[in-house]
Amino acid sequence: MYQITFSEQSMRELAKMDKRDQMLLLEPISSLTAEQLAHPREPLGKFHREGVTYYRLRAGNHRIYFEIRGETIYSHYILDKNSLADFVFRTKLPISDQQMVEQHQSFWKYLESLKK
Repeated sequence: MYQITFSEQSMRELAKMDKRDQMLLLEPISSLTAEQLAHPREPLGKFHREGVTYYRLRAGNHRIYFEIRGETIYSHYILDKNSLADFVFRTKLPISDQQMVEQHQSFWKYLESLKK
C-alpha cells in the first residue's frame, strides 16, 4: 500500500469537490498495487517524460497524473477528462500550470465565439 501526497494543483482540485466525489476519485488511486503499476492496463497508463515515469489514472470524470517516489504516490495533476489541459499534458506540449488554465478558458471562449 502506498502513501499518497498531492501537489498544490491537485489539492485545489480536490477542494472544489464535495466529499463523496473526493472519495470516488481517491478510491482507485489508493488501491493501486505494485503489480498494477508494473503492468498498467486500462484505466491506468504509463509514459516517460524527461527521465520521469508518469502514470495516468482515469477516475470517473477526472484524470490523475502521478509518479511513484519510493513508497509514495505523488499526484502532480488532477484534470477534468477531455479538457484542453488533459490533452496538453498527454501530448507533451511545453506549457506551465498557469498557461494550462489560461489556455483552457480562452480556448473554449474562442470556440464559442465561432458559433456566432
